[in-house]
Amino acid sequence: MKLYPRNMLRHSKVAFCWLVIIGNLFAFAVAAQAQKTFTDGPYIFTSGDTTVQYESKIVISSSEKDLPGVRTNALIQVEDDTNGHFIVKLKEEYNPEPSEYKKSRKMVVISDIEGNFTAFKKLLIATGVIDKTYQWNFGKGHLVLTGDYFDRGNKVVETLWLIYKMEQQAENNGGKVHFILGNHETMNLQGDLRYVHPKYQFTAQALGKPLSELYSEDTELGKWLRTKNIIEKIGDHLFVHAGISEEVNNLNLSVPQINEAARPVLDQYKRHESDTLQTLMWDKGPLWYRGYYGKEPVSHEVIETTLKSYNVTKIITGHTVVADSISSWYNGKVINIDTPHSHGKSEALLISKGKYYRITADGDRFPLFDKK
Repeated sequence: MKLYPRNMLRHSKVAFCWLVIIGNLFAFAVAAQAQKTFTDGPYIFTSGDTTVQYESKIVISSSEKDLPGVRTNALIQVEDDTNGHFIVKLKEEYNPEPSEYKKSRKMVVISDIEGNFTAFKKLLIATGVIDKTYQWNFGKGHLVLTGDYFDRGNKVVETLWLIYKMEQQAENNGGKVHFILGNHETMNLQGDLRYVHPKYQFTAQALGKPLSELYSEDTELGKWLRTKNIIEKIGDHLFVHAGISEEVNNLNLSVPQINEAARPVLDQYKRHESDTLQTLMWDKGPLWYRGYYGKEPVSHEVIETTLKSYNVTKIITGHTVVADSISSWYNGKVINIDTPHSHGKSEALLISKGKYYRITADGDRFPLFDKK
């Protein structure tokens, strides 16, 4: 197992970051100008009682049309990574997701895709969640996505629409898709755009809108994202993007209480007057915490307190790349599923009938725990 030094993939010097950003922006500008057009979206904005769809984005302008029927049976087409497409039906309403669910016999868990649509699609097909035509193939199984599907990559919107589509298909088949927010989702909702791919600057320019408004409350994806949780419990498993710190344990909040507190401030970038909100939404909270895998990792006692507090046997996180494959920690009580997808090291976690497997993008299956 290849180990990565702490934060190697996430932190670098400011000057180097700016050089990379400027270089990527210049390269994308040259490519876009050479092609004259580039595709992105669709982005759907609501103006009063009218829903407007912006489709193919052109470098200096954009096309738009009214969607038929506004909400009822409104269908949109999303281009994929191979000149194909899939169809998405808009939801007629958006409601907050439940925080707790009964145990599922089979679950696939994927984290930190970061706009890499191709890697995401390969994992979904390899694990049997969907087929090659984007149809749900997982029956009553649950697909759990533990955050950071935004930023760095250039297929964020397509990835979000695929999740949106799968949600409806899963429910129609007795299954479920859980999209749990990570810090990069909330960063975009809050207007913190440090890691956005340069492509989206051109999209915003084409739309004549600030980049920060692409996921506002006036957009379909923005409304949908604001219904999501930052932590969920499924059976005896706790799913969270980053982890649960001792400080969060000390708040003595249930899973539903954490989500109820966080949801109204998901798009607020500020220091909160409430100590509870400040703990939940920043470095010690479920979105940002890195204490499980650092040089001085949190004690086993903190892990045991979390397990007992939420009545679970395992905590499953993303957020921090610690190896090139899914790995277990704290005597198997914590599972890290953040793998470097952009480096070709994509894996998903399969939980089936009480057993745990690593699944590669090629469909290879490996037991996560050694056989006893």
